[in-house]
Formats: sequence, C-alpha cells, structure tokens
Amino acid sequence: MAASQKLYPRSTIKRIVKAHSKRNVSKNVDILIFLDYALFLQTLIREASIHAKQNGDKGLSARSVKKVTENSLRKFKG
Repeated sequence: MAASQKLYPRSTIKRIVKAHSKRNVSKNVDILIFLDYALFLQTLIREASIHAKQNGDKGLSARSVKKVTENSLRKFKG
C-alpha cells in the first residue's frame, strides 16, 4: 500500500462521531475507532471459522458469521 493512500476518511469519521455524541472529539479518536473496528472484524471472522469447523463446514459461510455476530457484538459493547 502506498504511503499516501488513506485507509479511511479521517475527517468524515470525526464529523459523524461528533454529530452523534454531541461532544468534542480528541485528535486521534478516528484512529482508535478504526482499530476497534478492525479488531471486531478479526474477532468475528475467527469465531465464525471456529463455529464453521465445529459444524463440519468446509469453509466460512454467511450462516456461520450470523450465528456468532451477536456474541461478538456483546464483547465490543462499550
């Protein structure tokens, strides 16, 4: 990935968070949000693959992801 290429629009995320929370946000809050999101997706995929293997599926399916989504969301509720 090139050094000038952005992973996400920082100003847009800050604006959305500020609008929903009606508070000022710190300088690097968007980075923390992105990292938390990436960690959530990693956990979701890991748990879905474990669930798929336990059910004898050969690969990851949407059904496996749906089964573990609620538990993963509970872990990241803040």
